[in-house]
Amino acid sequence: MANLIDGKQVSAAVKEQVRLETEKLVQESGKRPGLAVVIVGNNPASRVYVNNKKKACETVGFQSFEYTLPEDTTQEELLELVQTLNSDSNVNGILVQLPVPPQIDDKAIINAISAEKDVDAFHPENVGRIMIGDYAFLPCTPAGVMELIDSTGVEISGKKCVVIGRSNIVGKPMAMLLLHRSGTVTICHSRTQDLASVTREADILVAAVGKANFVTADMVKDGAVVIDVGMNRLENGKLCGDVDFAQVEPKASWITPVPGGVGPMTIAMLMKNTLTAFKQQNQLA
Repeated sequence: MANLIDGKQVSAAVKEQVRLETEKLVQESGKRPGLAVVIVGNNPASRVYVNNKKKACETVGFQSFEYTLPEDTTQEELLELVQTLNSDSNVNGILVQLPVPPQIDDKAIINAISAEKDVDAFHPENVGRIMIGDYAFLPCTPAGVMELIDSTGVEISGKKCVVIGRSNIVGKPMAMLLLHRSGTVTICHSRTQDLASVTREADILVAAVGKANFVTADMVKDGAVVIDVGMNRLENGKLCGDVDFAQVEPKASWITPVPGGVGPMTIAMLMKNTLTAFKQQNQLA
């Protein structure tokens, strides 16, 4: 029987730490961190995420600025708003909720956000900094995964770490963070031959492939730490991860549930990044 890694508990601790530090900095500087969230169109999942981010800002004591733009917003209009937010000193972090409608090039938008205010850490400058290990911000989901692994007390250094998935948002930065902590890292993807033989070697297995119940018991080493980044909805409406929890849980030493594992961490780390941005922009670091 695996130990459950409780993302709600770990994220609450991160947010409480941010809240306490924010309170102290507001008293010292008279300024309050501010996060601007831009949503284009009415994607229901995006709306839920934006509401959760707003709620988290209230919890930690940040100012929250929300910009809801219509579905037919042009790229030029969105770029104009981003430039306005770049130059607004009350806004320390800018987040454009993805996906955006098809008439907008998300890369152009990401590139337009000031690297100093890029609290998602998607800007090429921040991506490059992660590569060389000299970063201020980390992408929120991989950073959250690192906090969850640390909460288990398992040492990453020297361990075989396997990441399934090579996305720019999770897979690639996840591999870099594990590497920075001296893990021996393998990235697997759709072209990996005999995937199960690779994943069975993993002391730490991170699944970020976006396929429901993809990781089965025969793919997991006894005693592995299993982190499930997936969030998939089954036909019956239930949420499940990329890991077949019922099958894998008896073999793992630690495992994240879905929901309640990695999900809550993403927003907690966004709060942490926004606080970092605030400190840097106000020379409070």
